[in-house]
Amino acid sequence: MGHEQQEEDEPPRGGAEDVTAADFAAMLTGLILAVHFTMLEQLPGVVAKHAARVGMRDVLIYLADLQQRSCVLLTEHEPPPGKDGEPRELALEGTVAGRAFQRGEILPASSVQQDPNQWWVPLLDGVERLGVMRISTTADSPTNMDDMRVLAGLVALLVVAKRGTSETHARLVRRRQMNVAAELQWRLMQPQTFATDRVVISAVMEPAYEVSGDAFDYSLTASNVYVSIFDAMGHDTAAGLTANLALASCRNSRRQGASLVQSAKAAEALLFEQFGGNRYVTSILADLELDTGLMRWISCGHHMPILIRGRTAVSLSCAPGLPIGIGGNLPITVCESQLQPGDRLVLYTDGITEARRPGGREFGLERFTDFLIRHQTDGLPVPETLRRLIRHHLHYHHGQLGDDATVLVLEWHGPEPYRPGEAADLVGVPEPEPAIRPVPK
Repeated sequence: MGHEQQEEDEPPRGGAEDVTAADFAAMLTGLILAVHFTMLEQLPGVVAKHAARVGMRDVLIYLADLQQRSCVLLTEHEPPPGKDGEPRELALEGTVAGRAFQRGEILPASSVQQDPNQWWVPLLDGVERLGVMRISTTADSPTNMDDMRVLAGLVALLVVAKRGTSETHARLVRRRQMNVAAELQWRLMQPQTFATDRVVISAVMEPAYEVSGDAFDYSLTASNVYVSIFDAMGHDTAAGLTANLALASCRNSRRQGASLVQSAKAAEALLFEQFGGNRYVTSILADLELDTGLMRWISCGHHMPILIRGRTAVSLSCAPGLPIGIGGNLPITVCESQLQPGDRLVLYTDGITEARRPGGREFGLERFTDFLIRHQTDGLPVPETLRRLIRHHLHYHHGQLGDDATVLVLEWHGPEPYRPGEAADLVGVPEPEPAIRPVPK
């Protein structure tokens, strides 16, 4: 038995060029079968053990913190204080690991003289950026890049499958204490980045640890994409409850086939029943036809959406309705806007544009849209543009926001799917042409 276990744990002899497609497939199969009863913090050890069998060694998993400022090492046990080892935290600004995260590219982890076969590999669940992996390969091989991407893709799926019930994950990605309202909000939010072959969606929400009254939502069918944004009155836990109720009500109505107006009225009735008109949310609810680009939308007392077309930003116009929850009975106007291929729809809350520096000017709509257009022209992925926008916004306000600040960006490609690699570029995900391994007969 001991001899059999030794053979099982031992990597194959030779370099990566000796690993066949069958070897790699067997490793992935073994990894999947091994993690059914594995907790998140045990995942790095299990992954490292199986990856070593195909010549991938010293595998480390780093997960991005909530604000995407750094990546933190995932381990089963904390090392003793003062013990030398791998870095526990990697800044996303000014590091190779950070650049791999930002761009979605595999990058060399060290110079040729140190270790020519050590790499930083982005950890992606679909298009959601989870962190990075560090992987050392035993030798140069034309299939190394694709093999590392495949392994990282599987690990990302496993992280997502395990994180929902993991206190370790919640503590790891938080760099400080979170208030109760933010705890509610983040549990209800969709992933911050999503893409299909015709649409890309990305969103950010700050202050991440004290957010109270802002929320965003999106969902899709085969023919339509629905997006919405909410901004509740106040900056306390009650504001978080109000925003959560409005979002959940609209989501519930939508899933029962309700129209935009019906969804808003159902949320209105629920909030008024709960708070008697003392709490409300402003909101934009929108429904985009994927085949035509026709968008129907309503404004419930909220700032109008912005449409970025090329290097131009235009505020859409619609007769605004009343905020949701105040008990008004005014009619709600459904407006229509025709998007063109490549247009970007921007929904935002007033914490972005109306926040002021102490004794200074507002951040302003012009500064906001100029930033988005400039980084779009530079070719940055949409989620990276929003990550930098929030960093810039926080810096402008000396790190202190007096109101929640939320942005959601949707890009519609048009009735035809993106060209190969085009959607990947928009969200910072590589679209490799896999190297073909010879499969032994």
